[in-house]
Amino acid sequence: MSTVKKGLGELLVRENLVNISQLEEARKEQKSAGGRLSSALVRLGYVNDKKMAEFMGQQYGVPDIDLDQFEIDEEAIKVVPREICQKHLVIPVSKAGNTLVVAFTDPSNMFVRDDLAFVSKCKIEVVVAPELSIQKAIEKYYKNTKEDLGTIVSELENTEEAFNFTASLSAQALDGGGEELGPLVKFVNQMLQEAIKMKASDIHIEPYEKRLRVRYRIDGLLHEKSQPPSGVGAGLASRIKIMAKLDIAERRRPQDGRIKVKAANGMEVDLRVSVLPTLFGEKIVMRILDKANLQLDMTKLGFDQVELDLFKAKINEPQGMVLVTGPTGSGKTTTLYSALASLNDPQINISTAEDPVEFNLDGINQVHVHHDIGFTFAEALRSFLRQDPDVILVGEIRDLETAEVAFKAANTGHLVLSTLHTNDAPASVSRLLDMGVPGYLITTTITLILAQRLAGKVCTKCAVPHKIEPEVLIEAGVRPEETHLYDGAMRGDGCSVCNGTGVKGRIAIYEVMQMSGPLKEIVIKGGGPIEIKRAAIQGGMRSLRQSALVKVRKGQVSLEQALSVTLGDDEV
Repeated sequence: MSTVKKGLGELLVRENLVNISQLEEARKEQKSAGGRLSSALVRLGYVNDKKMAEFMGQQYGVPDIDLDQFEIDEEAIKVVPREICQKHLVIPVSKAGNTLVVAFTDPSNMFVRDDLAFVSKCKIEVVVAPELSIQKAIEKYYKNTKEDLGTIVSELENTEEAFNFTASLSAQALDGGGEELGPLVKFVNQMLQEAIKMKASDIHIEPYEKRLRVRYRIDGLLHEKSQPPSGVGAGLASRIKIMAKLDIAERRRPQDGRIKVKAANGMEVDLRVSVLPTLFGEKIVMRILDKANLQLDMTKLGFDQVELDLFKAKINEPQGMVLVTGPTGSGKTTTLYSALASLNDPQINISTAEDPVEFNLDGINQVHVHHDIGFTFAEALRSFLRQDPDVILVGEIRDLETAEVAFKAANTGHLVLSTLHTNDAPASVSRLLDMGVPGYLITTTITLILAQRLAGKVCTKCAVPHKIEPEVLIEAGVRPEETHLYDGAMRGDGCSVCNGTGVKGRIAIYEVMQMSGPLKEIVIKGGGPIEIKRAAIQGGMRSLRQSALVKVRKGQVSLEQALSVTLGDDEV
């Protein structure tokens, strides 16, 4: 199959549908995320999915079909199981006698054709359709045959009494999934697969007095997905704790663990599990760490070109410290991982101390710190300095001890990347001063501080122009003479693609503060965050609010999203 893939890329270049650099980028994407080369090209936006289907049809001499305009034969659906369709991205469209017409994403796959012939006992006739259209058709036509969460919740309600004594059950009984536990196991499996498929970042399972709630965080917003019967809460928690190798007998203390599952596309996905005892049971939050969704290309994170050039310049310096700051969930890890990916080279020794390690990066020495045994960030840093490092990443500077070792490393010929939990870049300086780091050490060591937030992108499927009144823009922070620049503002109207929210995907908003001469003077003199911010803006820094407004002007983010994730600059 590899020769077919290479041939496809060369053909696309020859037909001027993509260029050489786009093809190489798509091959890298395919290598990291898996799947087909054609899928990678469509995901990256280099080729339209319908254009790709037309091209594939021409190359393999089969007709292409528009599934959005075609009514699929229900008799055809009955002869091929949903699992096969999902695995190979195919769907039967019509059946006449002993002939079954099947829409393929990749019509060159003879093995799938043979499998379909064996399963359906029919002669297979191939047509080609866009991957997205096939996925939508599978959801549409197999919805009645799919065992979804709603169906499984009904089963749970019918067997609720079976879970009232979960606490007394052994781990083996739960993990073995006896008959009475079947619906519970199916519920957990289906929930995980559904959340991964919907590209959720987190799953929340929340017990209350009279109900149990399951919510997914998608594009930064929580969506309620199901309400299993409250009586199954303890069994659900036990099942997940066993999968995460946690102590099911311990219900009074918080616990943390990890689960590794295989998604429908065959890729392995890690889930970081946090269990917290609450008034009515254990609340569970699972962070989905899907490497296929990890964006390591800095040019696609949300940087403007000037900010990107400055960030790249500072992370390529041989020594010094670059800090990334922002609240939990603001995308700091992705930004730092993208920086490490750009620095990753066989000639450079890179070590990271993380809590926890979220993604495994090939070629980088990643260490998981364990505070409970005394292996802290500071201890890991001291060990790194004996390991001949070039670049060091510290997951977070939490205390003076870690700060002292990190600053020492940055002053002795190493590049140090780290994070802080502060509201913006200027506040990071005050946070370090409060920890006890001397001002002179801050000014001589830190080269760049980057603050960031994540904002929901306007859904491209339902985007409509948004006329914003000048007074509203001025109140948001736009200069009166620049209000006319916002004629291209957009917002999502709400559609099935974005679950009616108008938001699909997220983009980072950055505030990049370079430690220039005037700023260093203010820090040495003991200036506060407002004074530092004022000087930084005068020196050319664009605040978080101003960066968000630029995204509004470009139609990438709605004004509502920009205002919801950033604070105004009134005090400056």
